[in-house]
Amino acid sequence: MRKKIFPIIVVFIGIICFLEGDFGDFITLVLLVAGVTLIYRGIKGRKVQKKEEMPLLSPEKEEYYRKAGMTDSEIDLFRETMNQAKSQIVQLQDNVKNNAKLKAIDLRHDTLKAAKALFKELVKEPTRLPEASQFLYTHLPNIVDLTNNYIEINNHEVKSKEVYGKLEESAQIIDQMAALVVKDYQQFVSNDLEDMDVEISIAKQNIEKDPDLSKQFSE
Repeated sequence: MRKKIFPIIVVFIGIICFLEGDFGDFITLVLLVAGVTLIYRGIKGRKVQKKEEMPLLSPEKEEYYRKAGMTDSEIDLFRETMNQAKSQIVQLQDNVKNNAKLKAIDLRHDTLKAAKALFKELVKEPTRLPEASQFLYTHLPNIVDLTNNYIEINNHEVKSKEVYGKLEESAQIIDQMAALVVKDYQQFVSNDLEDMDVEISIAKQNIEKDPDLSKQFSE
């Protein structure tokens, strides 16, 4: 209602200024109002990403990093990168919760689950940070930005055919990016899966070499 009344007030002031010969002042007023409006919309429309405060480095964590052979600069880079990734994952989770379409995409790919799992793997193995560079510096930030923009556009009160088309196109790109996040996780843990395959293969060979043990499993 206020959005409808505001332009009427401006027009009314313009008519008065025109009748009194102060139309130049009215143009100045319009430019001022337009500028303030654009600044307000820019501030309001910008999605503020939550940034987690950098937690203090505990002696236990520092010792863990030292044992892994990390230098001071490597520790600082790892902590800053992971702190940023945590903020982005939290933002992505909020976006997914607040939109049915994004929730459906997440359920189809298990994107959030993969992102959180990869984060936990990196916490356990900090020296492998470079192996997750695509996830940390490209795919995760991109999907957060895309979902931010999707929600912002979807919240428009009036949507044209073009807007619906952009939303659909955006959803398709988000879907592809979600698949890439999952692929990042799968690639990161692929060595673990290979090691498991080797262990299973060795175990099977040992079972086959032991007739009694092999007989127990066949019964």
